[in-house]
Amino acid sequence: MPFISKIQRQSDYTLFSSATPIVIDNGASYFRIGWAGETQPRVVFRSIVQRPRHKATGEIVTIVGDHDPSLMKYFDCSRSGPRSAFDSNVVYQFEMMEYILDFGFDRLGATGSEIDHPVLITECVCNPIQSRSKMAELLFETYGVPSIAFGVDAAFSYKYNQQHGVCDKDGLALCPGFNTTHVIPFVDGEPIYKGCCRTNVGGFHVTDYLKQLLSLKYPYHMARFTWEKVDDLKMEHCYIAPDYASEARLFQARKGSSFQSKCWQLPWVPPPTEEPPSEEEIARKAAIRERQGQRLREMAEAKRSSRINELENELHGLEFLLKQLEQVEDSDIPSFLAETGYVSRQEIESARIKVTQSLRKAKGEPKSEQAETEKPDSAANEKYSLINIPDDMLSPEQLVEKKKQFSLKSMSDGRQRMKQKRYEEELERERKQQLEEEKRLENPELYLEQLRAKYKDLSEKVEQRKRLKTNGDHSNGNNLSGGIGRGERLSAAQRERMRLLTTAAFDRGKGEDTFGAKDEDWQLYKLMSKDNDDGDEGPDEDDTELARISSKLQDLDPTFVPKSENGSSQPAEASRVRPLTKEDFQIVFGVERFRCPEILFNPNWIAVDQAGLDEMAGVSIRRLSCKDKGLEQRLTNSILVTGGSSIFPGIIERLEAGIRMIRPCGSPIKVVRALDPIMDAWRGAAEYATIPQFHTQTFTRMDYFEKGEDWLRSYQLKYSL
Repeated sequence: MPFISKIQRQSDYTLFSSATPIVIDNGASYFRIGWAGETQPRVVFRSIVQRPRHKATGEIVTIVGDHDPSLMKYFDCSRSGPRSAFDSNVVYQFEMMEYILDFGFDRLGATGSEIDHPVLITECVCNPIQSRSKMAELLFETYGVPSIAFGVDAAFSYKYNQQHGVCDKDGLALCPGFNTTHVIPFVDGEPIYKGCCRTNVGGFHVTDYLKQLLSLKYPYHMARFTWEKVDDLKMEHCYIAPDYASEARLFQARKGSSFQSKCWQLPWVPPPTEEPPSEEEIARKAAIRERQGQRLREMAEAKRSSRINELENELHGLEFLLKQLEQVEDSDIPSFLAETGYVSRQEIESARIKVTQSLRKAKGEPKSEQAETEKPDSAANEKYSLINIPDDMLSPEQLVEKKKQFSLKSMSDGRQRMKQKRYEEELERERKQQLEEEKRLENPELYLEQLRAKYKDLSEKVEQRKRLKTNGDHSNGNNLSGGIGRGERLSAAQRERMRLLTTAAFDRGKGEDTFGAKDEDWQLYKLMSKDNDDGDEGPDEDDTELARISSKLQDLDPTFVPKSENGSSQPAEASRVRPLTKEDFQIVFGVERFRCPEILFNPNWIAVDQAGLDEMAGVSIRRLSCKDKGLEQRLTNSILVTGGSSIFPGIIERLEAGIRMIRPCGSPIKVVRALDPIMDAWRGAAEYATIPQFHTQTFTRMDYFEKGEDWLRSYQLKYSL
């Protein structure tokens, strides 16, 4: 609709006299309002109301109809979604209806508190008296309209098309709308409401069904499937199949070829392409890594020198303290030690030994055998004083204490040996790393080549061991896994254990169970135990060395690609992560194009146990209960399809084929579409409001207050033009 300023709307409103009716097509999908006698409504908007809260001020704002998505960022819509005044096609939320009428009258140009024009408003077939009464109460008491007339939208559309020669006086009006579908028979130009038929399926259900299918098919794009966008996609791509089963088979046979499938391209920005590094770039990065390594080595050497200086100063201080302690008399030793912070001479000796060991470790010197014996014998004698005393010289309590000292000393000696062993292994490892680093610095190319050869040998060895572990001792000529059973993949100890278990189970079934009568029978438990399995448990040295060499090659060689678990020289992430492409942002509509509108003919697909469009025509004819076969033929010879859901391509052909299946052979069947299935209801009502008899078929505000709902119950608009 073109934009019209508020001043222009108010000026146009004053041009119409108070006798000119206002025509309202109150649909569940769209609200249309205009003046009688015009060909187009003045205002058209969606029949939805939303009341979000402003994020800054906290004020609740009422938004009616369509809204600009760019403005909604200023409102909090998490607690207030779009709401409709309709339940199916019946108005039941009159608070929402009041917001819609306020918006419609304001856009029409009304300025005063009352609307001094008659109102013709559409409603559904057989609208409940409660809904019609509430609507009359709202228009009379809130807006002060002088008179009201109610009419059926599908009947207005049929009469409008009848005047233009599209359909005959006798026929059927088939109206698939937004929430429901109605069929109204017409005889001599008048609707016969006792023959009406209704199904609770419409365009809303088609859109919702398409939204569900797309969300299941593309769950990672679910946020883009808004109801409004899916509704646009439905109107743009969906169609009615002439025969659903044949169409599905054809689609499956052609694998959803391009002439049947449609594509919706989502916004996508291609990622920047990364070219492989050149030789100069590789050399530059290698030089940077070498400089960084050299800087780290210098920092480590400086830290090591500083540590050695600290330990040497601490060692000199302890030795000087011991020399001073030798010159102090025995009576003055406690006071002297109190000033130094040590408790006894043995503690100072122990600290000196620890500092000496740390200093040797920092300098990289091996531990001397004297290091363990530097501890004074007096400390050992003081701690284990009963070890060297004969047993005959000790009391029973001292013998128990001697055994404790023996066990403590053995555990202490064991810990010292393990510590010494770990220290020697660490020194050996550091020595090997130092030698390896010297080789690399002497000839980097030769070192890298030797490292690659060692990695290749180790990887082949590990793969061979894995194949043997998987296939046992059996393999085919190509050194690949053969078709073998689980028993051939077991080790020798595992196969022996399986044989013993099978034999024992076989012997138990022969007769009397005598197992355990002999002592040698119990030896089988040891052989059957999994503890005797000679399989390789725990970490393997080859795997550890292979991982170390692979890590070193990755640091030194930028072109090196480690082998994955399956033996291919591709990075492990390549199989899991790939860059997104343009095809990942394409929404393809295949079978959904004709599957979703099919629910109009098969409502049971969405758990609605009612008749489809083609069956409703037969139901409506049977409800007329007339014996005139000529009338039935005239009804099927003029079937008008109107409403928003009647614009699907192929619906006319599908209805003709479906109705022909339920009618006798040779019956004349003619299905036509309305001139404008969406606007014809309002245009028919606008033309009807211009006839002189219209004012005699309305009821005034005085009639409402005097006669009440009983008069509304018997009210029926006459459509004779």
